[in-house]
Amino acid sequence: MSPQRATQADSGSRAGSDPASRPGPDLASRSGTDPASGSGSDIASGSGRDGGDAPMIRARDLGIGYPGREVGSGLTLDVSRHEVLCLLGPNGSGKSTLFKTLLGLIPALSGQVLVGDRPVSRWSRQELARQLAYVPQAQDGTFGFTVLDVVLMGRSARMGQFSGPSAHDRDVARQCLEQMGIAGLARRRYTEISGGERQLALIARALAQEPAIMVMDEPTASLDFGNQMRVLEHIRNMRQQGVGILLCTHQPDHALQVADRIVLLKHGRLRSLECSASRDVIDSLAWLYDLKPEIVEAALPASFRGLIPDAGQAGGPICQMEETHDNQ
Repeated sequence: MSPQRATQADSGSRAGSDPASRPGPDLASRSGTDPASGSGSDIASGSGRDGGDAPMIRARDLGIGYPGREVGSGLTLDVSRHEVLCLLGPNGSGKSTLFKTLLGLIPALSGQVLVGDRPVSRWSRQELARQLAYVPQAQDGTFGFTVLDVVLMGRSARMGQFSGPSAHDRDVARQCLEQMGIAGLARRRYTEISGGERQLALIARALAQEPAIMVMDEPTASLDFGNQMRVLEHIRNMRQQGVGILLCTHQPDHALQVADRIVLLKHGRLRSLECSASRDVIDSLAWLYDLKPEIVEAALPASFRGLIPDAGQAGGPICQMEETHDNQ
């Protein structure tokens, strides 16, 4: 989706959806599965929050890892436009390996990754960059490119093999900087701006690719509170414009603020988080990170409970952690 048309997007299938007003992800849309059975419905392979978009990324029975070392197996996952899918998992659980496999940077050990209707391996790198954009964690730059030059690098997905950036490419890059609120940094050197500003520049670079899906690796890591909130707001806005977002984070409250679906990755397995009560979410996070529930509850911010309606008080618990694959 072109940034210059972004404000016109999403007027049909998601009209009237104000992401800033959403109370949190639709985590209670399904119930009735025994979490101990490990045979719940395949919620991580949904097709967006409203079900109106065909998945752009489809992983089926995916095995991930490296030669001689399997990191995960039996993974099934869909990512669509107009949705934010958040991945939570402890260090070493395989989040980065999963992202690299979905992006075609490393081959799957088994199973298949489809982008659109084609296996990821059958896309050229330039063609794939028009569909998927990757936002790494902000790092110190080595070369003294200007911020505008860094964002222009995202336009290489839209240029000819021997072409330089056109006037249109520069206009798109400036619009992306404007959308991220950092147009005033265009002539500054990337190495001289703050970590939060670098993160926003990397998001602008990805947006300049005009992708269908943006994959974000811990986009709020090492940022101060203000920049964390700005990045989350930009994620909401991009979703509203029609971009699908797949992100991982170590901040569960951030996931609850912006995600339509939340998936847990542990011991190389994916489970969808299906909850509508804060106690159930606390218990699920305690399981995920091998902590006592009271430690999780004490560590979460006070605003956490306001993100989830406590709808399960009268009946039994309605939270499941459902396996997203079927090995039967």
